[in-house]
This record gives sequence, C-alpha cells and structure tokens, in this order.
Amino acid sequence: MSKSSTSCELPAGFPGTVGLKFNEPLIFERSVPGRIGHSLPALDVPTANPALYVEPELLRGEAPALPEVSEIDAVRHFHRLSGWNYAVDSGMYPLGSCTMKYNPRVNEATSRLPGLARLHPLQPVQTAQGALSLMHELSSMLAEISGMHAVTLQPAAGAHGEFSGLLMIRAYHTSRGNPRSKVLIPDSAHGTNPASAALCNYKPIELKSGPDGLLDPYTVAAAMDEEVAALMITNPNTLGLFERNILEIAKIVHDKGGLIYCDGANLNALMGAAKPAHFGADVLHFNLHKTFSTPHGGGGPGSGPVGVVEALEPFLPSPVVVKSQRDGADYYELDYDRPQSVGRVKAFYGNFLVMVRAYTYIRELGGEGLTRSTQMAVLNANYVKERLKEVFSVAHDATCMHECVFSEQSLVEHGCHTMDLAKRLIDYGYHPPTVYFPLIVKGAIMIEPTESESVESLEQFIEAMLAIQREAQTDPELLHSAPHCTRLGRLDEVRAVKDLDVRWTKR
Repeated sequence: MSKSSTSCELPAGFPGTVGLKFNEPLIFERSVPGRIGHSLPALDVPTANPALYVEPELLRGEAPALPEVSEIDAVRHFHRLSGWNYAVDSGMYPLGSCTMKYNPRVNEATSRLPGLARLHPLQPVQTAQGALSLMHELSSMLAEISGMHAVTLQPAAGAHGEFSGLLMIRAYHTSRGNPRSKVLIPDSAHGTNPASAALCNYKPIELKSGPDGLLDPYTVAAAMDEEVAALMITNPNTLGLFERNILEIAKIVHDKGGLIYCDGANLNALMGAAKPAHFGADVLHFNLHKTFSTPHGGGGPGSGPVGVVEALEPFLPSPVVVKSQRDGADYYELDYDRPQSVGRVKAFYGNFLVMVRAYTYIRELGGEGLTRSTQMAVLNANYVKERLKEVFSVAHDATCMHECVFSEQSLVEHGCHTMDLAKRLIDYGYHPPTVYFPLIVKGAIMIEPTESESVESLEQFIEAMLAIQREAQTDPELLHSAPHCTRLGRLDEVRAVKDLDVRWTKR
C-alpha cells in the first residue's frame, strides 16, 4: 500500500492526529509458560474429582490452552484494545440509519442500582414490585409516545421486534379465518424488513419508490389485494424523508383488510412531534437502544418493544405485566392467561436493564424534552444537508428528517468513490457514516448527526467532508490509499467477511 508523505499532515482543528499508536499482539502471543496474574490461598477443602460428578464424554483430556500472563500484561492488553475502538464518547458518530446518540451517564447510574442490577428473573413477583412497576410505566410511556393501545417489552432488538410484530399480524389474520400470504415492503425500507416477513412465512413484495423518493399511493393500490397481510413501511424512510402520503396509503391498505406495520427505527425524528398510530400504523416497534439512548452496536444488548392497536392487543407475547389493587395499593403481576397470545418471544421479560436506561431517559427529558430532542435531530440533519449539498450530490433535495443522504456523484468525477471518502474520514478523526445504503441511491452516503451535536462539532465535521472533496480533486490517490493515520491501512473487507478467522490456534 502506498502512502503520501503528507497523508497524515492535516490542518489544525480536526480530531484526527498522529501520536502514540500501540501495536498489540493477541494475548496468547504474550503468554509465557509459568507466568501467572493472580495469587490465591491454598485450598482449605478436599480436592474434588470431577469424574465423579461429570459424564465421561464431557470431561476434557487436558487443561485448556489459556494464556499465561501477569496482571499488568492483561491490564495493558485490554486497555490498548479498548483504545482501538471508536465510540460516541470519542467523537461525532455520523452513522445514518442507526442513531448512535450520546448516552447520558445518569442512565448508567440508574441501571447499576443494586435493587435493579441484581434482580433475579426467577424471584417471586411480590419481591419485584419496583421492577414490574417500572416496566408497566415504561409500556404506558411508549404507548403515549406512539399513540398505540398496548406495548410489549419482550423483543430483544429492532429486527426481533419486527418478527414479533409480524407474528401478531399473522395471528390476527388467522383469527379472522385467513393468515394471508404477502407483505408489501417499499424499496426505501430497512433491510431487515423482508427477512422478518419471510421468517413469518410471508412472501415479501417490493414496491418501488417514486421519483421524489416517496411511496406513491397508486403503487400501493396496484399491489393491494385480500392476500396482503400488511404494508411494512419505514417512516421517515431510509432516504430521510417523511412519507407524506401515509394517510392515503393507510386507507388503501385498511380498505382491503390489511394492516400497517411501521418500522420505528427512525422514531428519533418523530417522538414528541407525531404519533404513528395517528397516521394509520397498527403495529410499531421501538428501538430503545437507539431512540431512547442506551448503548448499542456490536451485538447488543438491545431492546425492541412493539406497540399495537386495540384489535391486536390479545395477541401480545405473554406474560404481560398488569396492575391491580391489593390492600389499597398498586400491585403488579404477570398475566399468563392469554389464550390468543403468540407466546413468549424472549426469555423472562426481555433485556430489563436496557428498559431501565430508556425509562431514565424519558423521565429525565419529559415530554417537552423529547420534543426538543426531535427538533434538534431534524435541525442538525438539515444543517448538514444544506452546508454540503453545493459540493456533494444530495439524493433528494427536500427537507429531510433526522438523516440526510448524498450520492457519490461528485467523487466519481475525480475517480474516487464513497468508500474512499469513508476511509479518508478516519484520518480526520471521524467514524465513517453509513455507506452504500439505502441501495436505491448509487454510492449512498447517509449522515445522521443526532440531536446531541453542537453547531461547532457539526461545522468541524462539515469542514472535514469539504476538505476531502478538495483532496479528491487535487490528489485522488490520497483517498484511494486511505486510511493513513491508523495502525492498519485499508483492509480486505470482503475477505474479512467471507474468510473470518477469529479462533486462535497454536502454531
């Protein structure tokens, strides 16, 4: 890989700098026979023979090949690894469609309260009244925010929420005599939508967006019949645009007996401003780990509650937290007696501590704060779009919601592409935005600044984007070979996916 001699000499003012860049081997490569990182007292009980208690086929023939390192070796190893990560705490994270918003520390404080963190899922409900009260209240808050009649907190992530919501839609139609066979999904939806529909034994039918990036009511009407179980729509869609024909579209679907499933992953643009149930949604999932500021990424844990209108309430996963009165006080129980329920979709009650964080966030901001958060998210995205659209080709030059989308057109003119821009942004100290999604925009660059970023941090990011565009014009090789200021250069991402090797073996 060639590198320009000036590739890391950035103008002052950007987060990216060149300094200490530690190389760190695998911890197994630090292992020295006989070295230990602990001191334990001698056993004061007889040594047990595992062969007396464990089936022979489950016994190891030899000890596992664990690394033999000192305590400081282990501490330095993991500390250096942690420094390789980029996170919202490190700087702006403009990852469109994933809402990597700042996570207030008060959320972490409440989720670590011993009475919540040490709760055992099998303890009797009379000893878990506080937790059940929190879950009941959180469900009510989410119902209020969305306009839905009832909410289940069980699903563990957004896509799991989609799956659970579609299970309820299937149960609803089955109870009426026909589960139906198709789900309509616009091409501007999230990529998990067709997979969720297929998992629920529905045939996904793609609908093309119109030239304005929006779903046309005539397109829906042409595809709609009595075999369509639902239209699965993301609103605002993945182009960052509000589907302004949604009322007319919902009527078309409802008139044929279908339902509207709203992908709530982009609720960061709506909370406090619009309720999906009011524009026709019958089912909606929430991404607590996105909209309500809990850490996510890297596989979770997340949480994907699902809200439904009254007609679908009998099909909610069981158990459901219900409130009654006992000895003149509120009392919470788990209701398992739900004959039309789709059943349990997650062990116990879902990822409880993610619920605690979301509950804290909502209680801290209140209604006015949530509305202000939405307003700032939309304002910031439009600020970025307006400042960059004279240089980068905006996919649809309309008022966007919480994210904006550009194409790679202005880069291609100089022999560069979206991936080159993304890699060069790393040199400037930024995590790249979402690239090549949505698929309906060639070389898409999707930017979601979130509500947390100040105008100063937005300006700094914008200047980085403009500087890279200038580099594309004057020295495109600088982009082709980026990143330069990192421990490793550009990796073979296809090979990393297709030929994954994460298991260490002694050589």
